[in-house]
Amino acid sequence: MRLDVEGEDRPGITAALLGAVAAAGYDVSFVEVERGHVYLSAPDLTPAALPGVRARLETVPGFHRVSAIDRMPRERRRIELEAALNALPDPVFVTDSVGLVRRANRAAARAADRDLGQLVGRSVAGLAGLPDLAALQAASAAGAGEVSFAGRRYLPELASLRSPDDEEIDGYLVQLKPAARLGQMMAATRGAPAGVGLDAIIGESAVIRALRQRIQRLGAVEAPVLILGETGAGKELIAHALHHESQRADKPLLALNCAAIPENLAESELFGYEAGAFSGAARGGKPGLVELAEGGAILLDEVGELTPYLQAKLLRFLQDGRFRRIGGGPERRSAVRILAATNRDLSAMVARGVFREDLLYRLNVLTVEAPPLRARPEDVPILADRFVRRAADQIGRPVPRLSPAAYAALAAHPWPGNVRELENRLFRAISLLDDDRLEPGDIDLEPPPPSGGTALPGEAEPETLAEAAARGEAALLRRLAPDYPTTRALAARLGVSHTTIAQKLRRYGLAPTRRPGSE
Repeated sequence: MRLDVEGEDRPGITAALLGAVAAAGYDVSFVEVERGHVYLSAPDLTPAALPGVRARLETVPGFHRVSAIDRMPRERRRIELEAALNALPDPVFVTDSVGLVRRANRAAARAADRDLGQLVGRSVAGLAGLPDLAALQAASAAGAGEVSFAGRRYLPELASLRSPDDEEIDGYLVQLKPAARLGQMMAATRGAPAGVGLDAIIGESAVIRALRQRIQRLGAVEAPVLILGETGAGKELIAHALHHESQRADKPLLALNCAAIPENLAESELFGYEAGAFSGAARGGKPGLVELAEGGAILLDEVGELTPYLQAKLLRFLQDGRFRRIGGGPERRSAVRILAATNRDLSAMVARGVFREDLLYRLNVLTVEAPPLRARPEDVPILADRFVRRAADQIGRPVPRLSPAAYAALAAHPWPGNVRELENRLFRAISLLDDDRLEPGDIDLEPPPPSGGTALPGEAEPETLAEAAARGEAALLRRLAPDYPTTRALAARLGVSHTTIAQKLRRYGLAPTRRPGSE
């Protein structure tokens, strides 16, 4: 029988309590002591004899109570630890400070095709291909360094183990996670941009109802989807809704902005790289999005900005799911669904020879169009109410009311920047509002430029080629600025320096529209 004997925390009480049990005629085979508790195992003690033992214990000064327990604390902790380790789906090891395996879980035994007993007591170095403890620490610190275990590639994570009252490292918890698991964690961390699935597609207009129905139908079809629409119309929301409606909804959806990073970085982000592929490469290599999103989907945002080289790489991957990391290495396969989004006219780009026709056919198997906000003015009040509440919550002020005139003005505006422009303008208005009622004058709805014209306000038609070029440049910057939160992002989009963009924005009296919450 096992007992928990509670008493005062004082010198000598443990010996006195054990002596009382011995005086009752029972041997104690095992003892654990914690502050205020003496746990003991007396094999010959029976429940019927416990009252007699309690009477002996009550003679000890400082004794409080005694109760029967089913397991000793150390045994319980061992069982709980093993249950926790075995519940994890990926290989896990507990080592001592020099790398000897103290414990391993069943996933590790299955991956290595060995019994648990064959893993425990061995050095982690060389165990089914694992490197030594220092290499595991380096790969873990890199955040994406890979190691090999039983012929498969994993991303290691190490956590040091310390006693509560000791600063010295007692050992390590080594977790081996496949790239797809890391992708699931990344997707869960990032989450959908707003809402989940079809619930994020806000509006009750006929075009929005038709859009939801189309997303439901196409979401379940295992084929690439091309999402078309103007800047700020909600293409990313549509991508998340398509993924949510698919059979891959429990797998990650990861996004790559094709316009935001240079070609070499875009390739490594998409396809990964091998160890030593370039200076500064993570030790052990790094998986790309096509591996991290295994079984899920990848959103290629602004796919029209891909360089010809990356277009060719993507085409090969779409044909058979095969790819190679930067730096060579074995050919790999990945089963991911490709969702591509763009505000460009890809057919016109094909005609100009700047986008591959065969890639367009591969991407444009299914198509979804994000309707511009001006095509659904009846949804503007619904969106406006939501954005006003969100802005007020972010700022920490009471939610103001929109006047009937404000609703009418919002619905009548053409919104060239679409939903994103509506949200940004309302956030700006709420930030500066002193009243509890929002009027049209508070929202700064300047009139749009004349249709078909690129002239700056108050300017006549250009007289020289230089003037025409300047006005075209200004029109381009005016169109793109609302979609980029900083001048650096806009500069990266246009492939020029930050200084150049800053000078041109000042010249034309423009500035990127800073999104709520951006830095």
